[in-house]
Parts: sequence; C-alpha cells; structure tokens
Amino acid sequence: MKSLDAQNAAARDKLKNDIALRKLLQRMPKNVQDSFTEEQLANIKIAIGARTWGSHVIDLRSTVKMFRYRYYYVFVAGRNRRELSARERRIGLFIQAVALASFLTFSTLLGILVLYLLKSAAGIDIFPGFSFGVWGWFKGEFL
Repeated sequence: MKSLDAQNAAARDKLKNDIALRKLLQRMPKNVQDSFTEEQLANIKIAIGARTWGSHVIDLRSTVKMFRYRYYYVFVAGRNRRELSARERRIGLFIQAVALASFLTFSTLLGILVLYLLKSAAGIDIFPGFSFGVWGWFKGEFL
C-alpha cells in the first residue's frame, strides 16, 4: 500500500494543471499543501470549479429596471466540464427520458397523421361512412 506522501505526490501531479487549485494551494504553507489526500484535492477542485465562470457558448447577462430596483439575469449554456452529483445525474437522466418520450410521441403522432393522409389520398376507406375529417381539412387548407 502506498504511503500517504506517495499518494499526495501522485494527487499533486494529477491535479497540478488545474490553475484554480494551484492558486489556492500557493496561498497555503507548504506543510498544509502536502497534507491533502488525493480525494480531498479532488473535492476541493470540484468546489472551486462550481464557483468559476469560464467562457460559455451562450452567455447572456443583463439587467432589468422595475420600479425602484434593478434586477439582473444570467443565462449561460455550454458543455458541462464538472462532475455531477448523484442528484444532478438523476435529474439529467429524467430530463433526457422526458425529452426522448416527447420526441417519440411527436414522431409517432406525425407518422400516423402522414399515413392517414396518404390512405385518404389513395381513396382507401377502412371504415365505410366514418371519417376523422382530417383529409377534408387538409384538402381545404393545402390542396
């Protein structure tokens, strides 16, 4: 098993390219810098990363004056470079599932509509005397 010093040296080597972490450690005495384990350094990096604002693909910042007060808003979007917590991963998976279900539902309904219009255009009458009225509406609007 590696000694604590060897683990710390490996952690510092692994994380030495992180500018924010390097700046933070430089403000500490050398013996305190050497006392952090790899896990502690990784968690410090995550905590620092949550506070830093990098460049984003979409970065909208402005203020709105309402009555006596000014309110600010910030909308940023870009690739997520930080590690997600378990809760954030669950929320992300839920949003992906809802988006996929919405897309599949929309695609299925659109496919059924196209097939129904093709059936009606071909003159195929599956249930004699019954119609949803979609073909009549489509002919009146587009043809």
